Amino acid sequence: MSFTNPPREEIEHLLRRARVIAVVGLSDSPFRTSHGVAAAMQRHGYRMVPINPSVRSALGEPAFSSLASATSALGTGAPIDIVNVFRRPEHVAGIVDECIELRLPALWLQEGVVDAAAAARAQAAGIFVVMNRCIIKDRARI
Repeated sequence: MSFTNPPREEIEHLLRRARVIAVVGLSDSPFRTSHGVAAAMQRHGYRMVPINPSVRSALGEPAFSSLASATSALGTGAPIDIVNVFRRPEHVAGIVDECIELRLPALWLQEGVVDAAAAARAQAAGIFVVMNRCIIKDRARI
C-alpha cells in the first residue's frame, strides 16, 4: 500500500478546526520532544489529552492509558479531533487499529514515525492522515 500526505491546504483546514489533540506517547518530562511540541500546541489554544500509561498527568491534563479510555472519559462533550503520535513506527499499526475502532477523525504521525501500510489502512478507513511531519511546524505556517 502506498501513502501520500494530504495537500497543504487540507492540513491547514484540519489544524484550524481542531480543538482537542490526543498525544500518544506524551511525556511528562519537559526535556522530551513530545512535551515541547504538545506544550507549543497548547499555547496555540488546543487542549492536549496525554495518552501514556506511564504518567499520571502532563501539561496540566490527566493522562490516559489508551485512546479508548480517553474517549470514554471525555465523552461527546470534548471529542478527540486529532491523534498525534510520538511512538516508534512498530507501534503505529496498533494505534491505527484503535483509531479505526473508535472512529477517530484524524491521525498525525510525527517526524520519523513512518508506517506507510498502517497510514494507508487508516486513510482507507476514512481517517485523515498526516505522516512524517511535525504538527507544530505545520501549525506555525498558518
